[in-house]
Amino acid sequence: MFRYVAIVSVVLVSLYANEALEAFKNKDYDKAFKLYKIKAKEGDNKAQGALSYLYSNGLGTLKDSTLSLFWLQKAANGSNANAQYDLGMKYLSGYGVNKDAKKAFDLLTKSSNLSNINAQYNLALMYYNGDTVDQNVTKTAELLDKAAVQGHKGAIQNIGRIYMQLLKFDKASKWLEINAQEGDDSSYYFLAEIYCELEKFKQAKKWAKKAMDTGNKDAEGLWQKYRLEKY
Repeated sequence: MFRYVAIVSVVLVSLYANEALEAFKNKDYDKAFKLYKIKAKEGDNKAQGALSYLYSNGLGTLKDSTLSLFWLQKAANGSNANAQYDLGMKYLSGYGVNKDAKKAFDLLTKSSNLSNINAQYNLALMYYNGDTVDQNVTKTAELLDKAAVQGHKGAIQNIGRIYMQLLKFDKASKWLEINAQEGDDSSYYFLAEIYCELEKFKQAKKWAKKAMDTGNKDAEGLWQKYRLEKY
């Protein structure tokens, strides 16, 4: 099935348009570090996330994973969705912290509620696998749909298949059509199967033929079972 996306979303998305950002863009990391540190100490959660990134990469300061984690936690506690996502993925993988799926779940939930699409995707996977939470395919679909609508590639690639499991064929076909248009030939058979279930045999014929052209034997079975050559 689908996999967790890579950890650490690069907190550059937390950098905001001000003098510190301009310094960062100009690769004046010493200046950027000093300015972000001032704002971070004042409680600005975006500056805290940026400062965590600078410590993590040794930009404008010595590389320091302890201080990077400290400021990432501050930013996460301050409702910075990107920081919550990054910290959640650290706990999920055990990257730089003790692995703790429960903390990961809580942080990803908070980030997801703030519309972070990567958090929505990975939280969906936790629900799908029953990782620290009861397995809930309906919740998986809900989260993947939110992420897919916002353009998350992994969500777009998987949401149609999840809707198939829930027998929500109209919603499944919508996303699988998108997959097919993007060159995912594995979606051809699923579309043929859906349209047979919906008794839309003309559309089923189209996708079954495409699937058979890729060598899909199951599509040949559909073709024969529903006598799709008639349509």
